[in-house]
Amino acid sequence: MALTPLTRQFVSHFGEMGSRWGINRTVGQLYALIFVSDRPLNADELAEMLEFSRSNVSMGLKELQAWRLVRLKHIPADRREYFEAPEDVWQIFKTLAEERRRREIEPTLSMLRGALLEAPASATDKHAQKRMREMHDLIEMTTNWFDDVQRLDPETLVQFMRMGAKVQKLLELKDRMKLVGGKSGGSNRS
Repeated sequence: MALTPLTRQFVSHFGEMGSRWGINRTVGQLYALIFVSDRPLNADELAEMLEFSRSNVSMGLKELQAWRLVRLKHIPADRREYFEAPEDVWQIFKTLAEERRRREIEPTLSMLRGALLEAPASATDKHAQKRMREMHDLIEMTTNWFDDVQRLDPETLVQFMRMGAKVQKLLELKDRMKLVGGKSGGSNRS
């Protein structure tokens, strides 16, 4: 089974990007191929199509399963294990965000919380804790906001994302309305 030029280009790009995203080239290419495939693929097919060793494919599939980016699928009358990616790209995005949070954000917040509980031993430590508090608060606010966003249904999320900079204009309008309301309220009292 040979890859079409279009699929090969996509798979190759995902391999290159994998290292920038914290996964190796093999895992990136495996995921890309599973993602675009019109049917579940087994490890032998993946190894043949990507020209990888079977052991590299097995290790890569384990990593993708640990990230919850591929699912195991059994096909009746076939003893081999097949793999497929979730169909819903929003679910894939949510899964990636949840895994990155679990692996990267939560350990950082935990370390920061511990550091903020320490009694500062010097002015330098006091300054360091102040900066750590700022970082902690920003990360916490961002993760809380992201939790709220993840609870949105996909249609609402799409609308929200398409608003882009319009959100800023809406907030500016709200602030102007406050000013106008405050000025007129003050002038009525005189």
